[in-house]
Amino acid sequence: MVLEREMQLGEGYRRTLPLTFLLLWLILCSMNTTVISVRVDRDVKESAQSVAKSVGLNLNTLVNSYLRHISATRRIELFAPEPTTPKLDQLIAEVEAELTAGKASKPFDNVTDFIVDLEK
Repeated sequence: MVLEREMQLGEGYRRTLPLTFLLLWLILCSMNTTVISVRVDRDVKESAQSVAKSVGLNLNTLVNSYLRHISATRRIELFAPEPTTPKLDQLIAEVEAELTAGKASKPFDNVTDFIVDLEK
């Protein structure tokens, strides 16, 4: 069962919200907030907004959560996937074809069996 509560959100705007979002909203509204201006690529922003929206969040909440995570853990974790080259795409396709055809070696339980298989 989802607990919901109708609340007044400004002039004449009412909405029924799950209680967890109501509590999050109350916490965020009671915080001493500031504004950060950040330049990002349009497609990155739109993609991040889409992901956030898919789980019921907005981009502000997502960024605020990440900044709190950095503050709490004292760690910055970045991820930037590298684009593949045509040569790497070709090699990956060849390996996947070998795996599908059963041409790849079997898994080994120890190094000795692995070396014996290599020497065949």
